[in-house]
Amino acid sequence: MFRISHFMQELVNPAPLGPARQPSGPVVIWNLIRRCNLTCKHCYSISADTDFKGELSTDEVFGVMDDLKACGVPVLILSGGEPLMRPDIFDISRRAKSMGFYVGLSTNGTLIDDTNIDAIADMDYDYVGISIDGTRETHDRFRRKQGAYDASINGIRLCRDRGIKVGLRFTMTQDNAIELPDMLKLMDDEAIDKFYLSHLNYAGRGNRNRKDDVQLNITRHAMDLLFETAFSSAERGDGREFVTGNNDADGVYLLQWVREHYPDKAAHIAAKLEQWGGNSSGVNIANIDNLGSVHPDTFWWHYSLGNVRERPFSEIWEDTSDPIMAGLKARPRRIKGRCGKCRYFSICGGNTRIRAFQTSGDPWAEDPACYLTDDEIIINNDAFINNIYQITTKAG
Repeated sequence: MFRISHFMQELVNPAPLGPARQPSGPVVIWNLIRRCNLTCKHCYSISADTDFKGELSTDEVFGVMDDLKACGVPVLILSGGEPLMRPDIFDISRRAKSMGFYVGLSTNGTLIDDTNIDAIADMDYDYVGISIDGTRETHDRFRRKQGAYDASINGIRLCRDRGIKVGLRFTMTQDNAIELPDMLKLMDDEAIDKFYLSHLNYAGRGNRNRKDDVQLNITRHAMDLLFETAFSSAERGDGREFVTGNNDADGVYLLQWVREHYPDKAAHIAAKLEQWGGNSSGVNIANIDNLGSVHPDTFWWHYSLGNVRERPFSEIWEDTSDPIMAGLKARPRRIKGRCGKCRYFSICGGNTRIRAFQTSGDPWAEDPACYLTDDEIIINNDAFINNIYQITTKAG
């Protein structure tokens, strides 16, 4: 996740560069259930409104939570499918909060209504993220259900009115990118705390629909608008958050934006971006699916690192005998093509590996969704040789 608002605050009120923060463990996105009342066009888990056999029981979930806490996991994002369709979701949430986890609920919002908003509020979730894919007609088409938009907006309002921190999640594709300004206006109109723009990743139904991924110039225009909006918010000090996910080239593009608009702050932002370091799948981001399989992130469902029924998560996560985990945890990563030759590799980290794998069959190939030009990232052999030198030196 790229926290735009954090860097905009650095423009408004720069803070000295301190030591890099070392998380105690990865953020775990936990798909507790695969069942969902919707069949969204870009769903990575290919959920459906049916029961899926073999999902972890309540007791098994509790046992895994004990291990996650012991190995330093600070954050649990409870997801699905639709997590509110799991009968024990509040039991799981209550226990997670009592154990001291930061607990987020990732939902489509359609099932939040007057019958359960009291229970949701009682859970004291640190954050509830609700997906909106555009204006009413667009959203209902993406979600493949008429009335989904109105139900989700109602869920947002109920959470907001109960004092729950609620965020709007927008997965951008070629079909809905034009509606980004409408989504930012919706954020204003509904007094929403957080905006999360997700670049389309190539997994699940998102993989089948990757032909709809936004063209590179559309992505750039969208990021320009998001940067401008986030900077204005930081100047006002209104406390709203703007983040993006699934394209770590956003960090490099932000540096270019800063060089154009605030050149005197560029060196400071560059240092902060390098400290951030880009993609952290398999390092600071983890996923557990509904059957207990562990993945480097939520888009790697085709590749299991192990199952919590057979080995503790803590053991699976540190096992670099797995070639994918060894490659993801390597510093720097061994990335090929234009990513390996990029002068900003230390900021982006080679971007999202799942797109490279889905398009080429090679998880270490260049990311096809980098929207920066060769001239902008100054691809040259010196940068490539330097990357190889660092790899060789650290390996030796």
